[in-house]
Amino acid sequence: MPVVEVRGLRKEYGTRVAVDGVDLTVERGEFFGVLGPNGAGKTTTVECLLGLRRPDGGTVRVLGLDPVRERRALVRRVGAQLQASRVQPRLRVAEVLSLHSSFHDDPAPWRELLERVGLAGEERTAAGNLSGGRQQRLSIALALLGRPELVVLDELTTGLDPAARHRTWQLVRDVNRDGVTVVLVTHQVDEVAHLCDRVAVLAAGRVLAAGAPAELVARAGEEHALSFRPLPPVAPGVLEALPAVRSVQRDGERWTVRGTATAAQAVLAELAARGSTAAELEVGGASLEDAYLRLTGAARTAGVAR
Repeated sequence: MPVVEVRGLRKEYGTRVAVDGVDLTVERGEFFGVLGPNGAGKTTTVECLLGLRRPDGGTVRVLGLDPVRERRALVRRVGAQLQASRVQPRLRVAEVLSLHSSFHDDPAPWRELLERVGLAGEERTAAGNLSGGRQQRLSIALALLGRPELVVLDELTTGLDPAARHRTWQLVRDVNRDGVTVVLVTHQVDEVAHLCDRVAVLAAGRVLAAGAPAELVARAGEEHALSFRPLPPVAPGVLEALPAVRSVQRDGERWTVRGTATAAQAVLAELAARGSTAAELEVGGASLEDAYLRLTGAARTAGVAR
């Protein structure tokens, strides 16, 4: 049974449709990303997963449970770090964790969690005095207190400096490697590329594409490029005829070839078959950011993204 199964999810706020027919499946143990621009419906989708909002249509099952009707049972098995959640800033870190531990039947030892998230020695620090990165680590500790099977992280590293972002990435990777399923909601493409096994791209409340990051790059038709000098030169038109090649540009002795993911292999093999080689070779691959921009740009052009 999938950890998360969403079919035809719809949520409206008055006349505005925030989520419009979303389908999602998250398997146990996955690190799953929900990626999209601001206003795409990501947070609303997650709030429906957690039972914080009642869907207007479709079905949602998390760990086999209905998040609205069976929310009490669900909260015992799911941890969440939400963008809008805050702790009382005057409470000390130890007080925050002790209070939240009382909400769970079998909480994880919070002092061990502090060590795990890198907050050992901060027990007497007021939560409001923690740096942005340390506040995020406290939020993750709170999400893990109930020994959850699933953790939902909403805009995990927004506002953090690069060093704090990478430390936080490592922490949530470790959580996932311990067997916890993770759903990461973000608008940051590099975060998904670094962390996620699979990703769903949302725009205007709809799923534009879903799959492994490499699959999305391939599906979006993003080009790979290689630049080189053919030595000795080959006849014009030889490389253009290869199925994997989309275009060939020549600038003096230097050629730039663009094509599919197999273009580099095909070009090098063709050159070798003709007794030539690629001198001063430079290869550039397509990225998830390229695919994301193409997907969301096409959605705007088609009038899907509002």
